[in-house]
Amino acid sequence: MAAESIALLFREKVQKYADLPAQYSKDKDGKFQPTSFRDLYEEVTTFACGLLAIGVGRGDHVGLISDNRREWLVTDLSLLSLGAADVPRGCDSNEQEIEYILFFADCRLAFAENKRQAEKILAGKPRMPVLETIALFEGADDDIRGRAAAMGVNVYAYAHIQERGSAYRAANPEAFEAEIAKGKPGDLATIIFTSGTTGEPKGVMLSHGNFLYQVRCIPTRLSVKPGDVWLSVLPVWHSFERIIQYVTIDTGSALAYSKPIGSVMLADFLEVRPQWMCSVPRIWESVREGVYRNIRAQGTIKKALFGFFVGVGMTRAFFRNMFLGRLPNFHGRSRLAQLVLAAIPLALVTPLHALGNALVFEKVKDKLGGRFVAGISGGGALPAQVDGFFSALGILILEGYGLTESAPDISVRDQRHPVPGTVGKPLPGTDVRIVDGGGRSLPPGSKGLILVKGPQVMLRYYKKPDLTLKVLSEDGWLNTGDLGMLTREGEIKITGRAKDTIVLRGGENVEPAPIEQKLLESPYISQCVILGQDQRYLAALIVPNQELVIAYAKENNIPFEDFETLTASPEIEEVVNQEVNDLVCQKTGFKAFERVFTFRLLSKPFTVGVELSHKQEVMRHRINELYRKEIASMFR
Repeated sequence: MAAESIALLFREKVQKYADLPAQYSKDKDGKFQPTSFRDLYEEVTTFACGLLAIGVGRGDHVGLISDNRREWLVTDLSLLSLGAADVPRGCDSNEQEIEYILFFADCRLAFAENKRQAEKILAGKPRMPVLETIALFEGADDDIRGRAAAMGVNVYAYAHIQERGSAYRAANPEAFEAEIAKGKPGDLATIIFTSGTTGEPKGVMLSHGNFLYQVRCIPTRLSVKPGDVWLSVLPVWHSFERIIQYVTIDTGSALAYSKPIGSVMLADFLEVRPQWMCSVPRIWESVREGVYRNIRAQGTIKKALFGFFVGVGMTRAFFRNMFLGRLPNFHGRSRLAQLVLAAIPLALVTPLHALGNALVFEKVKDKLGGRFVAGISGGGALPAQVDGFFSALGILILEGYGLTESAPDISVRDQRHPVPGTVGKPLPGTDVRIVDGGGRSLPPGSKGLILVKGPQVMLRYYKKPDLTLKVLSEDGWLNTGDLGMLTREGEIKITGRAKDTIVLRGGENVEPAPIEQKLLESPYISQCVILGQDQRYLAALIVPNQELVIAYAKENNIPFEDFETLTASPEIEEVVNQEVNDLVCQKTGFKAFERVFTFRLLSKPFTVGVELSHKQEVMRHRINELYRKEIASMFR
């Protein structure tokens, strides 16, 4: 009989994988130390009893303000074992976000990673009347206890809850097992508030069943083995990283907690030697940029050699995919013709690729620890040049698709048959429709709105029935807000966001994402946003690549005081202008009205919490607010 809750799944897998590592976390010296499945279950049992001792019960909503760490999973599994639901958020959340989330979700207890997060929570206490208790993973000192007590709030340290749990467990030896046995698929597991890319956050209610369905589907797409290691870099409160936690439990693999910072992440790759990593496109872009940065530092000859072999690798990958039937098929084509067309070019280029692999690519792959199987990319569209780069090197990146409201997985490329340019087929048991403006289903190759129906679709938005009705039909179809098309084999290709569509004064509809992705192919462009709603033409805000722009200025004797003055120089504007015109034009497949007519260069990058959401997605409404003057100047 299949486990009916995440907690019951955990108990079942502990019996199977007791001695295998479940977690790797850094000690005080920065070295990874393992925790076995057996020891993790023991800690969860005791901690859950500690939560019972301080009054946590079935149906409670518990705030969880913390970044990735081993205690997060212990707390999560303990709450799920008791039938409570966590309300998570990261440490980069500001006081206003935390106050809104904890108040709106009716949290009596909130966990804080450290003293700073506890201070953020206390700042909103006057407007959170139901908040009674704060528990800290670290930093529960007399100062924070005194300030909390003055507001009528109790403070517990993580270690203290464990102590309470040991005593409670001794006095009530059957309590934990009695609670965990009550779990059902329909029980609420979490309320994850969206990042508010279009305004006020919404609390997405996800059940144990939402997560369990995906856990059981993942083995149909990924060959994860007991003992494998996942490098954990995404915020654990995101539904993307959240589901991976449960996948590791189901497969007997382990999480190694790292950070999405180049030097830290790469050092951890070498120490942990993971087989898997999930990440957002921006991190994969950063890895690619880091490789190129290292190659450029080695001189002109090595740079040229590397560029040549990357080109060879991309060519080989294209013909190999054609030969194996892995190219997206939207309108039907002959497999025999593909085999014939691909065979000779593939045979010719393969020896060159083997040489490039021996001379160059193996060194890059060694930086990932030497046993990397695949990366999974989600949370946004993976740029084609990034996808192609890793494919050229022989590093498998499997792009997936989903959203918080679908807990999150809707589809992912199959490890055994990955089709580039798509996000794979829907998970087994998930239905996907592409519809036009009238709700009529469209055939393969036709672009329309993506609707999804399946066991992973959320219960509803918390206390937002009006917003729930806008995206979730009575018969269970979720309006994703994304635009896409299906191949003849059923893979999904994402083409844009319905709500991001720019309508020009001439009535032309423009999807900004493909234009932005194309511009990011320029080595001189680090970030960009396309604008033009209700205007006659398109414009862009562009953040140049600081390192390359400064290097260009020095090579060409362009005087400058700092990066801000350099971005204002006509020489740099002309360089970027040439890149924009070359990349977005009719020769590269864009229509005349999709051309970027003008742009403004920004000297400071977009940052999370300001212009970017926690998933590093551009918050377009914030861009419009923050850069009103710059935007206005482009549309005079």
